[in-house]
Amino acid sequence: MGAKQEAQEWTDIVRRYGERHELTYEPVGGINPKDAPVALCVGGVNRLTGQLVEGFWGSSCDADEREMGGFFDKAVLPTALIAKAHMPDLAQVVPAFNVESIEGTEAVQQRFSRKVEFESLDFNKRFWTTVPKDFDPVALRELFGPGFLAWVTTMSGKVDFGVNDRQLWFNWHLKERSEEELKLALKNAGQLFKRLQSEMDESGIHTYPPGPWHAGLAPFPDAPAIDSSPLVPS
Repeated sequence: MGAKQEAQEWTDIVRRYGERHELTYEPVGGINPKDAPVALCVGGVNRLTGQLVEGFWGSSCDADEREMGGFFDKAVLPTALIAKAHMPDLAQVVPAFNVESIEGTEAVQQRFSRKVEFESLDFNKRFWTTVPKDFDPVALRELFGPGFLAWVTTMSGKVDFGVNDRQLWFNWHLKERSEEELKLALKNAGQLFKRLQSEMDESGIHTYPPGPWHAGLAPFPDAPAIDSSPLVPS
């Protein structure tokens, strides 16, 4: 199969998934209209927006694209899929952090300088966790309970996730560009979202119920329609 055909087939897979799950599909994700909530995956190719899997609202798009194919059959193809959700409640606890597979440590060290280690040796061996140099890592250690750390290590393949700009992001490195792989990526992104919410609930931290606000389709329930300032827990 040529690169151009493979790119078209992947596009069709993502678009059909969006149609079946009543998601908004866009070949290239744009920004939201003025006075609307902030869009996710701006500029991302093959963007889906809405309830990506049951209980998980957000956006996903292609990531880590590479040019492939021969001289007469070149196409840009993704090697990963990224899913994002607005989570201002999580960002109030841990404003920024990165959890990346060990293979990505060099890139991580360039962006963050404080490494965080947990009681789980399996987690520490598989992932490199970092926070900004001026951030106290205690809140992150307290948030990631033993059950959460054990669950993360069960995910197959190379995965990365974190919080940036009050958004939770989850990067899934594709083993293949297929419908089953797309479903698996979004399923794991949804489980990460739910488990982090569960960790916050157990810690008595205010959380928002899953809804279109996590996908940038509506304002958060107890926030003004237009408000770029940090949200105050109710």
